[in-house]
Amino acid sequence: MNLSPDETVFWEHGFFSINLTLVTTWAIMLLLVIAAMLITRRLKTEVRISRWQSFLEILVTGINQQIKEVGLKHPEHYIGFIGTLFLFIATSNLLIILPWYEPPTGSLSTTAALAISVLFAVPFFGIQQSGFAGYLRSYIKPSIIMLPFNLIGEVSRTLALMIRLFGNIMSGGLIVAVLLSIAPFLFPVVMTALGLLTGMVQAYIFSILATVYIAAAIQESKRTKTKLKQIQHG
Repeated sequence: MNLSPDETVFWEHGFFSINLTLVTTWAIMLLLVIAAMLITRRLKTEVRISRWQSFLEILVTGINQQIKEVGLKHPEHYIGFIGTLFLFIATSNLLIILPWYEPPTGSLSTTAALAISVLFAVPFFGIQQSGFAGYLRSYIKPSIIMLPFNLIGEVSRTLALMIRLFGNIMSGGLIVAVLLSIAPFLFPVVMTALGLLTGMVQAYIFSILATVYIAAAIQESKRTKTKLKQIQHG
């Protein structure tokens, strides 16, 4: 029993290797790109629309609403990143219904890459909203002494995102494997359904936490920028 899809290696040469995690990750990305092209090629503004377009509109509206509820007033600026995170993680976890499939989110390398993308997205959106100087000032509030603590906080929450997703997906897979070995004819359907539910919950939690971090960075940058303006005009 493999603890991670990284352990299944198809090709290796020196430091370079192609493992199951890499293959499934690229396969899921290709699947999402093709699905997006097929669903969006015949979008209509009429009263009667296809079921696929209805599903797409419900999905986009739901993600936009969640982004708004977190505190970001213009969700269209963030849905590209946050929506992609959610769709990738959700698809990775939902495909466990396929035989012999191992989700790439059960690999620490995948969850680390997703967490690092959030780490870079937070300052990207913060700088985009408040400027480079305005965003950097938020790290030294209320005094410059807080700079190392704020930086440690950024790193620690990135690690928390990475470990949380990896731990939940890996432990879920291990539990399913153990139960199936004990009672292979009783647990498959129940555990698969539970795995699908857990996978969706983890996709939601990861994307919501990413949204919360971005919103916090933007709001803090705005407050810093507003105080600087008050000082300049005061």
